[in-house]
Amino acid sequence: MSRCIVLGAVMAAIVSLAACTETPQTAATRKPDTKVWEVTDNAFNAPGWKSGDKVSWEEQMRSRAQAQNEYAKAK
Repeated sequence: MSRCIVLGAVMAAIVSLAACTETPQTAATRKPDTKVWEVTDNAFNAPGWKSGDKVSWEEQMRSRAQAQNEYAKAK
């Protein structure tokens, strides 16, 4: 019986220490202090958007939001 308790305690210690070894995961490829419209060009940029242009970025965001507007879709 005591062997099961010791084995259970060892397993609990191993499981609890396993979480300490996980590396931090980040999905961001830009620095957090970089402005959202100042990203580098890549294949996923929307056509018509120019990197580094705040006005162009705001217009793209407005048009994306308008495309999701249910009142505009119903017309």
